[in-house]
This record gives sequence, C-alpha cells and structure tokens, in this order.
Amino acid sequence: MTKLKVGLLFGGRSGEHEVSINSSRAIAKALGEGNNIDKYEVLPVYIQKDGVWQAGDIAQQVLETAKPLATETNNKKQLWQFPPQIADVDVWFPILHGPNGEDGTVQGLLTLMQAPFVGSGVLGSAVSMDKIAMKMAFAQAGLAQVNYVAVNRSQIWSNPCVFPKLCDEIEKTLDYPCFVKPANLGSSVGIAKVRSRTELEKALDNAASYDRRIIVEAGVEAREIECAVLGNDNPQASVVGEIAYDSDFYDYETKYTDGRSQMHIPAQIPDAIASQIQEMSLKAFAAVDAAGIGRVDFFYVEKTGEVFINEINTLPGFTAFSMYPQMWSASGVTFPELCDRLIQFALERHQ
Repeated sequence: MTKLKVGLLFGGRSGEHEVSINSSRAIAKALGEGNNIDKYEVLPVYIQKDGVWQAGDIAQQVLETAKPLATETNNKKQLWQFPPQIADVDVWFPILHGPNGEDGTVQGLLTLMQAPFVGSGVLGSAVSMDKIAMKMAFAQAGLAQVNYVAVNRSQIWSNPCVFPKLCDEIEKTLDYPCFVKPANLGSSVGIAKVRSRTELEKALDNAASYDRRIIVEAGVEAREIECAVLGNDNPQASVVGEIAYDSDFYDYETKYTDGRSQMHIPAQIPDAIASQIQEMSLKAFAAVDAAGIGRVDFFYVEKTGEVFINEINTLPGFTAFSMYPQMWSASGVTFPELCDRLIQFALERHQ
C-alpha cells in the first residue's frame, strides 16, 4: 500500500508561531500511530518567522526540538523559493494559527498548488479570521450575539474632533464594561477589558497598533462554552466543553500559562442548552463556509438562559491537550483517528 505524503505545514509569521510548532508535533506523533502508520508519511514543512520555507533536515529539527529558528533573511527572493520536497506532497495539513496562516492567505497558495489541504478554503478562513465580517455572517444566519461596534483605525488615529465622538458612540451603544479587540488577531492578542473612558481610549489606541479594523463588544457576565465541529457538507458537532479561569477575562497570559485555566468536558449545563449550542455551532460553520475543522465559542448567561455566539476558529490549537481534540475524545474520537478523518475530509473536498 502506497503511503500518502502529508505536508505538515507549521510555524508561520504570526505571534502564535510556538503554538503552531506544538500543534504540529502532536499531529506528527498521531500520524505515526495505530492504523495511520500504514497510511501516511509525514513531510514536515516549516515556515520561519521571517516567512522563509524550510523542509528536510531543518524542518525535522524544529519538529523534534520544538525550538523555532532565529534565522532572518534580508534577501526577499528567498520568500519565493519553496523547498523542492513540496512537489512530493499528496495532501497538506496546515497548522498555522493566526494571521498569514488561518486567514485565507496560505489557503489561497495551497489552492494554486492544486493539492488538497485540511481545513477551510479561502472564503471560510478569511471570513472567520476577521471578527467584523464573521459577526456580519452570523447576523445574516440569525445567530444571537452580544452588541458590538465596528471601528476603523482611521477613526481612532484621527483629528481631535472625531475620536471623542467615536468614544461617545461606543459608550452610548455598549456602556461599560466592554471589550476592545483587533479584528484579525488570534489568541486574545491586543484584547482589553475596559471600564472607563480613559481605559477605552487607551485600549482603542493599542488595538489600532495591531490592526486597521477593530471591534468593541459589550461585556456580559457569562460562562464560556465551546463546541467542536468536524466534517464538510454534513458536519458533526462534539459534546460541549467549558473554559474556566481565574483571571478577569480569558487573555493571552491566562490561555497559555499552566494552571490559569481549566477545561470541563462535558460542560455541566442543561441538556437543552448543550443541544442548542451544538445546533448553533453547525449553523455558524455553514454561515462562514467552513470545512473540515472548526471550534465555535459561546457565552452562556446562566441567569437568563441566553446563549450568544462569540466566534469560530477554523484552525484551533491542536495539541493532544487542546480543547478541540479533547472535546472529540470525549465524543469517542481518538486523537489519531481525528487526524485521519481531517485528512480524509480534505481529500473528499478536493475531489
């Protein structure tokens, strides 16, 4: 039996470079276990922080040591020179978190290569990455969300007359507390919870340094519930899980510091609420034209029984201990089987 060569694409130019390496290590291990041993051959392809692609021994070294390369190039021609090994790839498994990885850019490149790849295509990736476009798609699908205001950098970094009026509008529409977020960054980077005009002004200025599109959302006292989706045109939803944490909100430090957050799978919520979240997850998956993989996050307001969709992540963290694989494990799908299914869905969609 001829093995499929899986191009494991990891690293990337986003702030989640190290997270991507950890995810890729887990996937490589899973593809070398059980039935996967006879089906797949992993070909690691590493994108340095400067955007240069590496394969062969260099990529294997990063995969084994989990240490990113510090190399930086001043030769822009290297950015357009791909390792010859990529011509041997049968199917791609991109595990690039954040900008330049799950926003449609790499997906467009892989589409031009005419090779199947795991996950959403250009449209699903781009819409899901931009929180403003994503929320517009959710609204069109009739999914309940918290109130929000969309803002452009030009409104924040404007003349002294425009910015105060913008803050007035935000206060009138949302009140405090509220959350200021760059529209196109993952892993809670650049996000701030604000409770006053001074904090709002500072948070808007900071968010504008990360992105030209910013979103401000109403704060809500709620439990954070997540659901994993797997499949293409007829996807399935996993059991739901809950993220609990000891900080003011689920920021970057809390997310990636051991012991600061806990997963509860399945979430201890009423069955009717769990079913509602699963149904909304599938609806959200279809609304953004996602494929293969997706983790959908929600706010559950226990006092009122309301459920609000927060966001969808088309390339969520993918270590064996990440929320997405853990929810599928609790649903009866092992980590190696999950990796296998994702590759098979990639082949199916390409055909």
